[in-house]
Formats: sequence, structure tokens, C-alpha cells
Amino acid sequence: MAHPPPPIHVEDDAALQGDDDGPSACVMVFNANDASGAGGIGADITAMSSVGVHVLPVVTGVYARDTTEIVDHFALDDEAVTEQARTILEDLPVQVFKVGFVGTPENLSAISELVSDYAEVPVLTHMPDLSWWREDAIDQYLDACAELLLPQTTLLVGNYQTLTRWLLPEWSAQRNPTARDIAIAAHGHGVAYTLVTGIALPDQFVENALCSPTAVIRTEKYERLEAQFAGAGDTLSAALAALIATDTELGEATSEALSYLDRCLEGGFRPGMGLVQPDRLFWAHSEDDDEADEPDAAGGFSFELPPGPTRH
Repeated sequence: MAHPPPPIHVEDDAALQGDDDGPSACVMVFNANDASGAGGIGADITAMSSVGVHVLPVVTGVYARDTTEIVDHFALDDEAVTEQARTILEDLPVQVFKVGFVGTPENLSAISELVSDYAEVPVLTHMPDLSWWREDAIDQYLDACAELLLPQTTLLVGNYQTLTRWLLPEWSAQRNPTARDIAIAAHGHGVAYTLVTGIALPDQFVENALCSPTAVIRTEKYERLEAQFAGAGDTLSAALAALIATDTELGEATSEALSYLDRCLEGGFRPGMGLVQPDRLFWAHSEDDDEADEPDAAGGFSFELPPGPTRH
């Protein structure tokens, strides 16, 4: 039986009291490896480390891709995924689970069973764009995610188009669905909160909305950048998971994670002939003297400083 999602702002977790010489929180992330460096487990590690948490990366498979497109994906079997996770969980506690693309319904089932054993730990689920994949595989994966993982999910993160096609496939109203409509649909599967990104606005702006089924909790508007990026969703969801793990209130964590992503995209670079990638370590090698670009005393990015002028 699925446990109800735990509160996302943990007030009473002794495990947050880490050693003064290192990160005070741990996040376990399930994701595929992306050899291009754009997204996947590499994005999780660099973004979460920038926030200042310790990352426990559980590899669920590998992408075959270049900087332009995903060609294929090869999943690990569910026993390999489970063994990775349970072995380290016997050694140390985690403050958040973050689930990215894990490749198969079997892996979704294994992860769902595992996180249900840690019902007090929030689960952030990121649903990426799967349009590169076979249609039958997409349908099977989304159905399994809705049935198995969403009942365990505290916070769902995804692009407006991706979440609308998945959660509201039979939408027939004359108006387009709102972010709250998507959150209501997600709540029907057990999700407490939904962050909907990339909502198109007039004049080249996009909006991101954090919603519960009863309210819009926070919205952030950014100017759209002309470049096409790979890895933005993994970057945002990883930073948000890490901020939640450090006990940041959800609305504030959302704003800070979006601000971090904005700076990553502002400093984006094109390592190959394809898409632009976020610079998740912009704060570590900035050439200007603004303290906003410098790591804080703990070694991570200081999210309380104002973001740069370029918005997305």
C-alpha cells in the first residue's frame, strides 16, 4: 500500500546534523548516465554539489546520445538498481529521494518499493521530455510511473507540455489547462505538490508555477532565451531536491532553484555541434568580482544573492 507523501519541510530530522567539515544533508538520486554531460546523473551531481549537499547517485541506465539528440537508452535491471540503493542506505540516512528517468517499469516498481520503506523521506520526481523514445515504450513508462511512483511522490517537476500530455490527455475545455489543473490531476495520483515549468506567456516570457491542488503557491516569470538547451530540467529538479534536503521552505526553495537555473543558462555553453548546456558551476570560475558568483563559506553557491540580469 502506498504511504501518503511526507511533509516537504522537515523540521525534526536529527540526520540533518552533519559533520561541520562536510555537507549536512544527503540526497539519493536515481537517474541515467548522460555521456554528453548535459543531463542525467552528471547534472544531478554538479547541481546538488553546488547547493552543498552530498549526492548518492544510483545509476539506472545509460543514454546513447550526442549534444544534439538522444539516440537510445540502455537500462540496468531492477536488481542492480535496488542493490546499489539499499547497500548505501544501510550505511547512512538521506533527507530526499530524487527520481529522474529510470528506463523501465520494472525499475519504477523497484524504486517505488524502496522509497515506501522510507515513508518519512520526501520524494521529488522529475518527468523529462520522452519524445525521443518509441511511442509504445513511452506509454508503458508513463502508465507505470502514474501507478507506482506518483503515489509516493511529494513533489512532481516537469515542463508544461510534458505534464499536460501525460496527466490531461483527454482535456477538452476550450481554454488551455492551467498549472493548477495539472496539479489537481497529479494529486489524483497522490502527488502533494507540482512544479510546472515553461508556461508560455506573451512577449517572449515563460512562467513557472508551484501548485497544490487547492492553490498556486508561487510563480516566477523569466524572459525566454533564444538558445535551445539540453539538461535544464535535470538541473532545476536537482537543485530543488538539494535545497529541500537542507530544510529550505518549499516556496523559497523553488525560487532559489529557479534563480540558480537562470544563472546556469545565462552562462550556458556549446561543447559540441548541438544544443547549449547549462553551466552548473558558473560560480566556481566567474571572472567578475561580484560576490553573487562566488561560492559561500560552505563551498556551495550562495542562493540568497540576487540573480544576474539575463532571464529565461
